Amino acid sequence: MMKVRVDLPHNPYDIIVERGSLAKSGQWAAQLWKPQKVVIITDNHVGSLYAEKVKLSFEDAGFEVAVFDFLEGEAQKNLTTVNKAYDFLFKNGMTRSDGIVALGGGVVGDLAGFVASTYMRGIHFLQIPTSLTAQVDSSIGGKTGVNTPNAKNSVGTFTQPDGVLIDPNTLNTLGKRELIEGMGEVVKYGLIDDLELWEELQSMDGSIEGILEHAESIIYHSCQVKRKVVVEDELDNGTRLYLNFGHTIGHAIETTAGYGKVMHGEAVAIGMVQISRVAEKKGLMPVGITDEITQMCAKFGLPTDYEPWDREKLYQALTHDKKARGKSIKTVIVPELGQAAINQIPLEEMREYLEK
Repeated sequence: MMKVRVDLPHNPYDIIVERGSLAKSGQWAAQLWKPQKVVIITDNHVGSLYAEKVKLSFEDAGFEVAVFDFLEGEAQKNLTTVNKAYDFLFKNGMTRSDGIVALGGGVVGDLAGFVASTYMRGIHFLQIPTSLTAQVDSSIGGKTGVNTPNAKNSVGTFTQPDGVLIDPNTLNTLGKRELIEGMGEVVKYGLIDDLELWEELQSMDGSIEGILEHAESIIYHSCQVKRKVVVEDELDNGTRLYLNFGHTIGHAIETTAGYGKVMHGEAVAIGMVQISRVAEKKGLMPVGITDEITQMCAKFGLPTDYEPWDREKLYQALTHDKKARGKSIKTVIVPELGQAAINQIPLEEMREYLEK
């Protein structure tokens, strides 16, 4: 078992990384919560694989459990699904002393966290992420959110979970594309803050088997970077922005392509390559670093370009980005491997960063 402590002053919690821990999730929860009503929020795919196992474990630990599931996919992460979840919670008599368990990938975790943080002005919740993207990124740090037609994650809250339980064995049931897209976030962590992780990625052959073999290590390293940045800047006003390397352009790609057409980690990979290529031309990043990023992404099967590339549509999507402030926007660059920096520029200049 590996443990990462997210030592926030008002709500500290642990991230547990342990193979086979899903079957013991109820015992884990019982160390954090008193017996109460629990609703497991999941999607229909993850639910068919793991909901019954988690439900039985929680019931064995003394919890009263119900399961709410919705259709899988980024397109379902919206306020319509949120309202269906609210109705389910009311019908099951959930009160402010009861809890929600997010069981699934990033879509499930973001939506379940948002529901928990807004139902009756907030009830507590736990994260049990089952995808690589969720395990290394979205389940940690307290960002919740849903999409609108205008922008990804444009409605959300900052609300920390009471704990995060990661069972790397769940990666064995991910599809190939779903596993690979999670490597977009892992590559990002190595680039912005962890040379040891970057070196481990360099040593890997890029195969699915290699990812699964190294799963515990790359998850642990990624969680350590996320923990560090979240503790330094919980509300995303300073250094936590480093986590957005590749995301500014990546989110615009996700939005304009149609939610779910380009997966999040894929869009992040494309965004990292694109912003680095232009930043390198502007002298903001050293010559050759874009090639290193491109080669690393390509090795793991991540896309490094996207068609059709519509600069004006992407720019319009960028104007709704949460990092935009008035007529400027904060972007993230990597001036050297293992180090990130914030580059605040006029919003209009982002058109240059979208040029092919």
